[in-house]
Amino acid sequence: MRRTRMRQYVVLAAAVVVMLAIGGGGTGAQAPPAEPSAGKTRTTWYFYTVRWGFQDEFLDLFQKNHYPVLKAMRDAGAFTSVRTFTPRYHGDGRADWTFAVELVAVEDFEGPSEPEVIRRLYPDQETFRKEERRRFELLEAHWDVPLEPVDFETRGGE
Repeated sequence: MRRTRMRQYVVLAAAVVVMLAIGGGGTGAQAPPAEPSAGKTRTTWYFYTVRWGFQDEFLDLFQKNHYPVLKAMRDAGAFTSVRTFTPRYHGDGRADWTFAVELVAVEDFEGPSEPEVIRRLYPDQETFRKEERRRFELLEAHWDVPLEPVDFETRGGE
């Protein structure tokens, strides 16, 4: 049990580092960026499993602290799309996730970094960090799925 919990924390920490590196985590279908980029995009799905009974608290913290960052990054042109999902029914699909984010990131984005946006949006960094720690304490698991498109029109095969 202890080894599984440690592994979850390591995976969670790695996911946070990856999210910060590419500027990720988000909610709802959004308008296109202010300055559309002709650059290549990368779609990633971020899955979260929230501890039983804490879904509303997790969503409140996500909406308060992380969604505004994703929205600002989208408006700056880092993302072309930020959407979030919850399963409609208990047990839909794999039933091991309770919240998902789809980010379509612009790979050659040259603009403000996520830490710069966070400093601008949240002058009280101590409170921001405390609430973000709490948001991740509410998770049982988190994983990222960077997607590679398959174009059957150009793909070889039978």
